[in-house]
Amino acid sequence: MDIKPIRTEADYKATLKDVAALLESDPELGTPEGDRLDVLVTLIQAFEARHYSIDLPDPIEAIKFRMEQQNLKPKDLEPMIGRSNRVYEILNRKRPLTMSMVRKLHTGLGISAECLIG
Repeated sequence: MDIKPIRTEADYKATLKDVAALLESDPELGTPEGDRLDVLVTLIQAFEARHYSIDLPDPIEAIKFRMEQQNLKPKDLEPMIGRSNRVYEILNRKRPLTMSMVRKLHTGLGISAECLIG
């Protein structure tokens, strides 16, 4: 198995082509081709994590997005944030989230705490 590290953009593109070709043949796990595919995908993931990292979304935008996904109204956030005036202050960025709110929103809406802490 001739595999080299991905150090440059050219290496990255060449490895993507190799993976695409391997995916076409759909190798079984445990075969030399399957092992090669597994190793190349791991190298690609490591390269992408270093060079193409994705920033976490804005906490308030994440809350609004989840509200839209689940058809929630601001009133539905009251158990997690507090009275309606507090909910509107949070959604309008007049007041920051507290750790208690972060925990409740994480549990109630399934938004990562890391994202909510921002």
